Amino acid sequence: MGKVILKAKDLDGYFSAADKDCLDRMDSAYREIMQSFSRLDSNIPAERQKGEENLISLYNRMGVIMQDICRQAPNLHVYTFLSPQESHPEASRLIAKLRDVRTGNQEFVYYIQRAYEMLFKLAWGGSTSTDKNYLLVKTPVTNPVQNYAVHKITNIDSKIENTVMCVMLRGALLPSMIMSKEIQEYSSHGYVTPFALFRIQRDDHKKEHSMEYILDLDRSFFTPETLDGKDLVFADPMNATGGSLVTIVNYLVSIGIKPKSILFFNAISALKGALRVVRALENCKVYTLWMDPVLNDQAYILPGLGDAGDRINGKDGDYLPRNIIQLIADFGDTIARLYRSQLREIENTVLNTGK
Repeated sequence: MGKVILKAKDLDGYFSAADKDCLDRMDSAYREIMQSFSRLDSNIPAERQKGEENLISLYNRMGVIMQDICRQAPNLHVYTFLSPQESHPEASRLIAKLRDVRTGNQEFVYYIQRAYEMLFKLAWGGSTSTDKNYLLVKTPVTNPVQNYAVHKITNIDSKIENTVMCVMLRGALLPSMIMSKEIQEYSSHGYVTPFALFRIQRDDHKKEHSMEYILDLDRSFFTPETLDGKDLVFADPMNATGGSLVTIVNYLVSIGIKPKSILFFNAISALKGALRVVRALENCKVYTLWMDPVLNDQAYILPGLGDAGDRINGKDGDYLPRNIIQLIADFGDTIARLYRSQLREIENTVLNTGK
């Protein structure tokens, strides 16, 4: 089948003049922020405090600008811009832990799990309806008789039981399993999403303006009929340029697949990537826990959190990148047991073993 390559110039033209003006404003604001970073390393307490106060003021100002931009993009949903004020500290502390260089692998995975539980709530958890589902649960209490509990939840089956998890390997594998698990738990039928696995990477030897996004079809696993007419869910911890998602969706459309909708979930998204996705793709919504302002010339998010794939999975060797089976094995027994239904679906997809 070969490879599909999308070049950076193919992403040009999606932004309006107003979008470009907004992005230029953010670049200018962040350049001012970077100039103040050196003060934080000062050995003089008064100078360091002045730097901290200046940085807080600049970030607050930049946050107001981003909120204004996002209000003009109705398909772009940012948790901290839309959720109640009392929920903001939880999201802020979580993102701070994901960013922190001291956060190790296991702790990082824990916070990624929490992030996607919050993103699920952002997309679907706020649904209200007079139509309810009832969960009957058998408890461990047997004296004087076997006990059962009844729990009432909003019926969102129609919103989640047409979904397919589309995995942009490799950092997206665990977030996709988490999101699929959330869908399963909120479905009254225990719906387990089908999976489609796409091997896509960008050429990090290039700059943003010359970047290439390479979809390796020979190392991707999906069947077109399971995607047509479906709500395609992509869960990637970071969205920098949006190029990988645009590459995959454009390819699927080119072979005749017509998604009902596209939903993109990110722990952190760069403003540029989020805007590009909702401008480039029809019927696409972006849900992100946190919005970061800019990219550097290598298309890395600033201030960002580093390579999310490496922080979730550990680094690959230079000459022996792990395949999907090795990645899953590295998650360990705890993850395998927790997401066993999802792993079974992934196995069916990769090995084409059927149900």
